[in-house]
Amino acid sequence: MRTLIVTAFISLDGVMEAPGGEPGYRNTGWTFTAVEFDPAAYEIKAREQDEATALLLGRRSYEAFAPVWPSMTEEFAGYNAMPRYVVSTTLAEQDGRWPATLLRSLDDVAALKETDGGPVIVNGSATLARGLADAGLVDRYHLLVFPLLLGAGARLFSDTDKDLTALRLVEHEAYSNGVQKQVFDVVR
Repeated sequence: MRTLIVTAFISLDGVMEAPGGEPGYRNTGWTFTAVEFDPAAYEIKAREQDEATALLLGRRSYEAFAPVWPSMTEEFAGYNAMPRYVVSTTLAEQDGRWPATLLRSLDDVAALKETDGGPVIVNGSATLARGLADAGLVDRYHLLVFPLLLGAGARLFSDTDKDLTALRLVEHEAYSNGVQKQVFDVVR
């Protein structure tokens, strides 16, 4: 069984929308504009590319990444080389610039988890991450928590009325810029 890892840049109040400068959000680019850069804080992102064996995205993240990431051969070489999966009920076909296998439901994700192979990483994809968590499919969280309160914006965790989910902190570190790495396993 494969491990499903949700990785996100989030504010202290749980917002993960537009951390890298995506248009349409009032605080767009908050990871770069509001907090001093400390390269040590991003070590986990390089490790994710080395350890993950597949990338899982929601449709909107895939549509944002597909035109850009293939040309970022140094920054995203690992992601560009691994198999990609996109969960969407509306996407008609994959983007030929960054091919991916289309999955139509969370049941398809559950079936992917049952296959042989290493970890599957979910990058960005707020709506998908919330759905995966609510369906009990997330095994681990890799979070970079920024010392910011952004208020409105897409959040990592849903407000669905569900049973308690216990997490076990397995790795953490605080960096000079106030960013905290928090790695949690979901306790089953």
